[in-house]
Amino acid sequence: MDVHSEYTSPFTARYASPEMSHLFSAQFKISTFRHLWTSLAKAEQKLGLPITHQQIAELEDHIHTIDFTAAYQYEKRFRHDIMAHIYAYGDQCPKAKSIIHLGATSSYITDNTDLIQLKQALQLLLHKLIHILRLLEAFAAKEAASPCLSYTHFQPAQPTTIGKRGCLWLQDFLLDAQEWERHIASLPFLGAKGATGTQASFLALFEGNAAKVQELETLIAHDFGFAKVLPIAGQTYTRKFDLNILNSLESFGASAHKMATDIRLLSHDGELTESSTETQVGSSAMPYKRNPIYSERICGLSRFVISLAQNPSYTVATQWLERSLDDSSNRRLCIPESFLGTDAILNLLAHLLSNLCVNRSLALSSLEAQIPHLAMENILMQAVKKGADRQIVHEKLRKLSGKPMAEIAKELGLDPQEWNAYSLLGRAPDQVRDFLKNEVHPYLLRHKNIAISVPPIEI
Repeated sequence: MDVHSEYTSPFTARYASPEMSHLFSAQFKISTFRHLWTSLAKAEQKLGLPITHQQIAELEDHIHTIDFTAAYQYEKRFRHDIMAHIYAYGDQCPKAKSIIHLGATSSYITDNTDLIQLKQALQLLLHKLIHILRLLEAFAAKEAASPCLSYTHFQPAQPTTIGKRGCLWLQDFLLDAQEWERHIASLPFLGAKGATGTQASFLALFEGNAAKVQELETLIAHDFGFAKVLPIAGQTYTRKFDLNILNSLESFGASAHKMATDIRLLSHDGELTESSTETQVGSSAMPYKRNPIYSERICGLSRFVISLAQNPSYTVATQWLERSLDDSSNRRLCIPESFLGTDAILNLLAHLLSNLCVNRSLALSSLEAQIPHLAMENILMQAVKKGADRQIVHEKLRKLSGKPMAEIAKELGLDPQEWNAYSLLGRAPDQVRDFLKNEVHPYLLRHKNIAISVPPIEI
């Protein structure tokens, strides 16, 4: 069949990286199932159950050689995906067939796999976000003292700097990075809890030896790099972990949307613009157009990621007693899509920030056009400090509204050079430097050994 005749997810085909797509692929998922079955068998053997080295070797040999066609046929027969993969694995491992899944329930496989995926996916996202922080740090440092006009309600406000505006974006992303880091460090392993979380099946296997049941969980968790095992569970791990993690992706989506929106607004007059290729077409009808296509794409994908964060709340709220199964189909969709969407946004941010064009002269001229208005409050305060009547000066300034700075200064006996873009910046340049020095640089220094390859954006 022609590959273009079937629906393909835009994330895997267009937006997300191969690395993130792989983490949520069937190959990664089912091979992780098999890693978990092998780890369980190894731990059970170590703790005294009659499992042979030959059986374990057979399981290890077939972790990655998955017969998906056979598994699909078994699932059609059993209407149960885990049983289907137990049988498909057993066909490939006839000597080990009898000990696959010994003492376990389906959630040992599915939920521990989910937690492994969540942790690895968060680590990939964090590494990419650190790359974004580095790009924004360099941008803010370079533009720390470049004057521009700030806006409140999208109306002209006071002078600020381009670097200070960059720090507003940077601060939000730094908070997101710290939150992802916290989730990675605290995410537990479900372990081997049995059908309703009581570990009764494993206690029976080990003839009532509770210490061996606890050690079993610890051994398996360490196999997959988890320092902590969830102490309390029903059949599944609490879906609060999904809720909190997807909320953190939602928060990042909001940060990205805010930054991309700012760039879209500023691109209207050309202060900040995306670079474009020589052959790039802005409109099929208007040949002259240059649109901020990557900022727009970031906004669109961010809204999608934000919208997905509602799903886990419903799932947490509707978990019946020790578990229900209505979460399974929902989680298969919303969790991978949330991570693929976030990954795509990070790829786009890297491209955008690596190719962002700053028009300092235009930003300065836009600011200087507003100086006669913006300086009036400062002029008023200085005149009063020198003994003038506030109301009289206020009235003079009102009448001079709209006049050039030179005319205002002459009328009030001021030096026009005293009132310029640089004199009204306040502490903006120093705020940028202090923030980078005290907050951003120490964080990035702690992660200096992280190297990440962000795929190029080709379309």
